[in-house]
Amino acid sequence: MTSSSPEAPDYGLPPEYEHLYSGKVRDLYRTPDDKLLFVASDRISAYDWVLPTQIPDKGRILTSLSKWWFKRLEGVVPNHLASGKIPKAVAGRAMVCEQLDMLPVECVVRGYLAGSGLADYQATRRICGNGLPPGLQDGSELPKPLFTPATKAAIGDHDENITYDETIVLIGQEEAQELKRLSIDIYTRALEIVRERGLILADTKFEFGFAKSGKNAGRIVLGDEVLTPDSSRYWDSATWAPGGPQPSFDKQFVRDWLTSPASGWSKDSGDPPPALPDEIVERTRAKYVEAYERLTGETFS
Repeated sequence: MTSSSPEAPDYGLPPEYEHLYSGKVRDLYRTPDDKLLFVASDRISAYDWVLPTQIPDKGRILTSLSKWWFKRLEGVVPNHLASGKIPKAVAGRAMVCEQLDMLPVECVVRGYLAGSGLADYQATRRICGNGLPPGLQDGSELPKPLFTPATKAAIGDHDENITYDETIVLIGQEEAQELKRLSIDIYTRALEIVRERGLILADTKFEFGFAKSGKNAGRIVLGDEVLTPDSSRYWDSATWAPGGPQPSFDKQFVRDWLTSPASGWSKDSGDPPPALPDEIVERTRAKYVEAYERLTGETFS
């Protein structure tokens, strides 16, 4: 697989399930009763490439975590989960969801300085138009959580950070205000939960859309997946030390290996990345499992 959209894998789904789309990680199908089946694969991406090596159980972990979080956020925001049968072929890695008219904004919330936010701060002392005080470091906690939206990019392209004013132009003032309010509210609630578990939620992203039918018809609801290590940057509170990169509960081992001399690959070469060594696969899987178990308090099996 390359940076282009992956082909739908052969899950062995019944023929009445219509394949609609495959992203870097998820595959989307229309169900026989006109709902959506979100299937989380074991694919992993890095540097805008879908890698040729998969991470065992990753899809099951992401799906279980999303469901866990959707339940805990019900009092904060409605979501797109729906009742419906999960085909046996994708049991444990799929969710039945209502169809949404998705809003074309990645709703990023940052509580700590890292990633592209750090790069923007170092260059301009601003993130998506939000001014910040001097003296912050890699990993510093921000004075308050920031809503830092981005436009959704095609597979293989980077999401582009935009300002709140640009978000208003893109989707309208009322919708932009609601996305900002919901995003900050969700992040604040999630931060409380993860802190109780000795973790830090440095930043995360959400996707929203208008519900087409059902009890939430016409309302903005939370879609896609939520607060997994694929969309969120989790750190261990015990080892948090501003001033450099923080160890995170995600695909850090994959990124580090790909940019090391051992991989023989350059992210600027234009060539597809190589297969991952077994050790990197095992360590990455273990980190996803650890994130699941730390957050939920349950043993993954």
